[in-house]
Amino acid sequence: MSTLTKVARYHLMDRLQYVILPCGVTAFAFLVNLVIFTMVPTPAGGAFTGGLSTLLALLFFPGARSVTRLLPFGFALGLSRRSYYLGTLAFFGALAAVYALGVTVLQGVEGATGGWGVSMHFFRIPWILDGPWYLTWLTSYVVLTLVFVYGMWFGLIYRRWNQAGVVIFTAAQVAVLVVAALAITWLDGWSGVGGFFATLSALGLTGVLVLATAALAFGGFTTMRRVTV
Repeated sequence: MSTLTKVARYHLMDRLQYVILPCGVTAFAFLVNLVIFTMVPTPAGGAFTGGLSTLLALLFFPGARSVTRLLPFGFALGLSRRSYYLGTLAFFGALAAVYALGVTVLQGVEGATGGWGVSMHFFRIPWILDGPWYLTWLTSYVVLTLVFVYGMWFGLIYRRWNQAGVVIFTAAQVAVLVVAALAITWLDGWSGVGGFFATLSALGLTGVLVLATAALAFGGFTTMRRVTV
């Protein structure tokens, strides 16, 4: 059995965080929205709930927990930093593929049933998840992976520099966004930014998110090399 497979099996011991909570809470959010839509008239063409964001939020925290709570025991089992990190990425890559397939299938059911009979769009999101099934799967897969990798990097920052590191890490990201916004304003470039996103297709957005995921994974890997237990 390969080391990466051992890491994946190690993570599967915590089915509550990786499977039960994400699926359970997302299902609960779906049922709540379904009840609301059966009681409140929906506009022509239906309405979008945004409830699928629940799944994204619930995968950020397992990403962080995979290194804040589970990493020490992984080291105790003799796993190296590199094998643990790559094994965790491989595990979630497979898990994200399954979740993305679930989103794709349920989106198909949603379309076939007229929005679950009440014109409710829970698994369909305008522009992002609103194309052919294979693009829905691909975009879902990339977004889910990005969220997990982002959470994992936060967890590594905490493991390396504790709460002070997380605060500084968060503040640095906010500062970058503020500086970027000020620079765009100073250059009078908001029309160009808006035009870029207006012409960007869902596939193009997925490509941008792939690059962002790769950057986050690289950042996490460099941090992992200096993590101590």
